[in-house]
Amino acid sequence: MEEFNQTSVASHPAGSGRVTKGGSFGSLSSMTKIIHIESALPVASARRVPWKAPFDVTCILLALPLWLPLMLLLMLITRIASRGPVFYRQKRVGLRGKHFLIWKFRTMKVNTETQTHERYFKELIRTNCVMTKLDTRGDPRLAPFGRILRATGLDELPQIFNVLSGDMSLVGPRPCLPNEFASYQPWQRERVNGLPGLTGLWQVSGKNKTTFNEMIRMDVFYLNHMSFLLDLKIMLKTGTAIAREVLESQQARRSVRQNQSAEIPLDPVLAISSGLGRKR
Repeated sequence: MEEFNQTSVASHPAGSGRVTKGGSFGSLSSMTKIIHIESALPVASARRVPWKAPFDVTCILLALPLWLPLMLLLMLITRIASRGPVFYRQKRVGLRGKHFLIWKFRTMKVNTETQTHERYFKELIRTNCVMTKLDTRGDPRLAPFGRILRATGLDELPQIFNVLSGDMSLVGPRPCLPNEFASYQPWQRERVNGLPGLTGLWQVSGKNKTTFNEMIRMDVFYLNHMSFLLDLKIMLKTGTAIAREVLESQQARRSVRQNQSAEIPLDPVLAISSGLGRKR
C-alpha cells in the first residue's frame, strides 16, 4: 500500500457525485507520495468490511487495562463535578443512513439548550469556513471539566460500547446529527457508506483547521481507500493529533480572552456571517 501525504482531493461541485483534481488537505506521514483522486474512481458503496469488527474488538480488548480505569475515573469526576447523569445519549446517523444512539460523557449542564450549536454548525456548513469549535470562544453551557473532556476527545470514550455493539468502528467518519444529514448534498451523503468511527482521517489531518467540505472529502477518500494498514496508521496518529489539538485549544482560549478584554465579543454565529475566519 502506498503511503500518502499532501493528499490532493477534488473539490466537489454542488450536486456532483464525483471528484476532480483540486485542493489539498493534511498529511499522515512525512515521507510519502502524493495520491490524486481521479473522477474515474468508483464511489464508495455502502458495506461492512469483514476484517473491521475482529480488528476493533481485538484492539479494544488489548487496550482494556488502559481505557477501563480511565472511564471509571471520568465517570466519578463527571458525577462529582456536575449534577445530572454521567452519560449522554444522542441520535446520530450511521451506516446507510440508519439512526442509532451514540454514548458520550455528559459535558453540558443539565437542560441546556442546543439551538446555539445547531445554528453555529449550520452556519459553518453554509459558509464553508474553518470549523473552529464553539468551545474555543467560550461556552457557558459547559459543565465543570466539560471543556477539558471535549478538548481531549475523552467525552467520546463511551463510544467503545457503540463499537462493540456494531453501530460504529474505531476508525471511520464521525457520525453526524440527523438534522445535519438532512441538509447534505447527494455527494456529501457518500460519507455514510461506511461505519462511523471514534477517530478518522479528518481527526489526524487538521480537523478544526479544515472546512466542512474538506472534512467530507477526507471521509469519502477514506472509504475509497479503506485498509487494515490505513486504520492502524490513523489510530497510531490519533494520540499526537489530540495532544496538538489540546495545545492549540489552550492557545486559542488565551487569544479569545485577550480579545474579549479589549473589545465587545460577537455572537459566534454572527461572527461567521460577518466573515470572521472565513475560508473559501
